[in-house]
Amino acid sequence: MANNQVAVVTGGAQGIGYKIAERLFNDGFNIGIIDFNEEGAKKAADTLSNDNTRTISVKADVSNRADVFKAFQKVVDHFGDINVLVNNAGLGPTTPIDTITEDQFNKVYGVNVAGVLWGIQAAHEQFKNLKHGGKIINATSQAGVEGNAGLSLYSSTKFAVRGLTQVAAQDLAEENITVNAYAPGIVNTPMMKGIAQETAKEAGEPESWGWQQFTNQIALGKLSEPEDVSNVVSFLAGKDSNYITGQTIIVDGGMRFH
Repeated sequence: MANNQVAVVTGGAQGIGYKIAERLFNDGFNIGIIDFNEEGAKKAADTLSNDNTRTISVKADVSNRADVFKAFQKVVDHFGDINVLVNNAGLGPTTPIDTITEDQFNKVYGVNVAGVLWGIQAAHEQFKNLKHGGKIINATSQAGVEGNAGLSLYSSTKFAVRGLTQVAAQDLAEENITVNAYAPGIVNTPMMKGIAQETAKEAGEPESWGWQQFTNQIALGKLSEPEDVSNVVSFLAGKDSNYITGQTIIVDGGMRFH
């Protein structure tokens, strides 16, 4: 049990984010779900806990720094503390090089990179105010360990998150704040389904072909489920990982070997 510790999960309304929130809730954390999808976040919080003593949902656009800081303050006002941040929110569009527009670049980098940076800053501010350390856990990807064809925006943002994780780990270590990342592989989520469908459509092939382009690279030969990822985040959020910082744990069934 986490003894009423508080964990914030961005993008916690669905997919991997929801499974992370659920796992940390079951580990004993009080949970703040921050998501752009207000209705989804509220539903997720209500599903975890039928009263608001252990969960709170806050609508925020993680690419907007002021929004993120306000959302963190709401969580701290509600629970009186924050101990763990999971920067999970992300976008994963298929982006052939010549199709990328400025708007699309700004949107994907805004959520996937700026969103992580603002989250780190907001958590750091609260840890300082509360006069204790904490844990920051960022979402990267196997596509942030090795570039994936057709995913130039997604891959490059996820490489950036790994770099940010390593720097923040060094900058914040003396304040007893650890910063790590998890790198999922091909996970059975709505976002991944979209990528598989888009890949297949562009090649004029059926959806099953789209999935195959990704699953044929997995040593264990099967898709990951969101629980595979939430298990690792649970480890990073708990005391067993206290001496680990600046690391990316790859959870991909054996796609990228580093």
